[in-house]
Amino acid sequence: MATRTQIVAGNWKMNGSKSLIKEIAQAVAQKKNNAEVIIFPPAMLIEQAVSEGLSVGTQTVSEYEKGAFTGEIQALLAKELGATFTLVGHSERRAIYGESDNDVANKFAHAQASGLIPILCVGETEEERESNQTETVVARQLEAVIEKVGIAALANSVVAYEPVWAIGTGKTASPEQAQAVHKFIRNLLSEKDQQVASGLRILYGGSVNEENSESLFAQADIDGGLIGGASLKPQSFLAICNSAKG
Repeated sequence: MATRTQIVAGNWKMNGSKSLIKEIAQAVAQKKNNAEVIIFPPAMLIEQAVSEGLSVGTQTVSEYEKGAFTGEIQALLAKELGATFTLVGHSERRAIYGESDNDVANKFAHAQASGLIPILCVGETEEERESNQTETVVARQLEAVIEKVGIAALANSVVAYEPVWAIGTGKTASPEQAQAVHKFIRNLLSEKDQQVASGLRILYGGSVNEENSESLFAQADIDGGLIGGASLKPQSFLAICNSAKG
């Protein structure tokens, strides 16, 4: 089995400040393992986060290289400011901003072409889970990207499984529920390319905190977490980082 270094990624959404960047950087410096830590602050804070020694990503990027797209995040500029990663397809982007599977695939492709590593977010709503559509939805979201860029491109990416019903709700998929979907994702990709599938890091996101992170990260196919609210609390975030397997 491939050895995969776990990732703890903090998605700050539209939260955070210059002072919090410093506090988080100080907390992460106390980490006791080799797990990879990535912070996704608001775009205006990327450069400062990099200057504090953090590994940084942007929360979204435009699918376009440049032009008259007011308010969009340019992938090449994010890269120039020091970002290494970008989220693509976060459920809030899909639900609030109407990003389709095709939009997400285009963003994934453009991010990679611009030198950023995409973290592709996939996941089902509560209604979809209750009607046993979890695997169908996740497979559709993955296939849209594979059709655009090919399976080999996933070798230079990360996938994050985020059940929409568990994001910011306090509900969390049990370690067994989360592992089942992570295993499904790896098996699905293994049918296309076993080497890519075994090396791909798949994160879990959805109300991860310092109480449940260790049991989640201990699962065979869970390679860390995409953390929301707890990533804004330095000591909580440090505890989650320390529960990962470096």
